[in-house]
Amino acid sequence: MEDNQIVSAGISGNLRGAVNLPNSITLIRICSIPLLIWILSSSHFSSEHGDKELLASAIFIAASMTDGIDGYLARKRGQITTMGILLDPMADKLLIAAAFVTLVQFNPSLVPAWIAVIIIGREFLVSGLRSIAASGGFTIEASELGKFKMVVQIVSVVAVILDHRWKQWPVYGNFIFPVHWIAYAAIWFVVCVSLISAIDYFAAFWSKIDRQVSKRRRRAFILSRRRKSQPAPRAADADVAPST
Repeated sequence: MEDNQIVSAGISGNLRGAVNLPNSITLIRICSIPLLIWILSSSHFSSEHGDKELLASAIFIAASMTDGIDGYLARKRGQITTMGILLDPMADKLLIAAAFVTLVQFNPSLVPAWIAVIIIGREFLVSGLRSIAASGGFTIEASELGKFKMVVQIVSVVAVILDHRWKQWPVYGNFIFPVHWIAYAAIWFVVCVSLISAIDYFAAFWSKIDRQVSKRRRRAFILSRRRKSQPAPRAADADVAPST
């Protein structure tokens, strides 16, 4: 009975340590994904006055902002955990993938299926390369281009959502905010940045792999030169009884 209580206390302590404030914020970002999909796909919200578009944009922006907040808090509070390292990039990719898959149905004139495939495929490619690199004992850090790509994706998703209701947005006087053209340019820009970013990650991955292979071959060559050949045993060395 006491052993069970000790085990239960240990598990509870580990869970409390893993689900800290930064990880809780990451989990909130993951939980916002089905809410975003429901708002964009449901008929409970009307687009007549833009209620659906404004609510979906606000939720997506808030969820995207948590990406920087949880990382900042984890570093400042010293709460970087294995659970956080696993959940944070997964939450980002799930949010972007869910948004673009939903936009294929919500605004297909700006986000056809092939664009969603390119953007989501890039996320899977980078995740796969990082997994292979980690199994090889090295890491591929996020490049500045990859971080810039995330900002462009946020702008493009929000612009495409608003474009569903407003092609132009009057701001002040005769000044009109061209929502449609910004959404159109942002989508094409994010496609180009995604492709360039994928090539950048692949180049970094290939250079690491190439150096690792070269080091292993050189090490194997040095070890083979240092290895001494052992003389083979001779049959004549067998024990022979002394003659009398």
